[in-house]
Amino acid sequence: MYEYELQQLRTADLIRRADHERLVREAARARRAARSAAAQNSAEHESHTRGFRRTRSARAA
Repeated sequence: MYEYELQQLRTADLIRRADHERLVREAARARRAARSAAAQNSAEHESHTRGFRRTRSARAA
C-alpha cells in the first residue's frame, strides 16, 4: 500500500510539473507573438544592429 501511495504522489507531481512547463511555454509564445505584432505594427522598422557596424576585413597581425 505504501508503494502505491508513493507512486500516486510521484504521478501527481509529474502532472503538476508538466502543467507548469506547458504554461511557461504558452506564456513565452504569447510574448513572442505580442512582440512580433508590435514590430509589424510599428511605423518605423529599426535595424537589429545597434551602434556602428564592423568592417568585414580581417584584423592585421
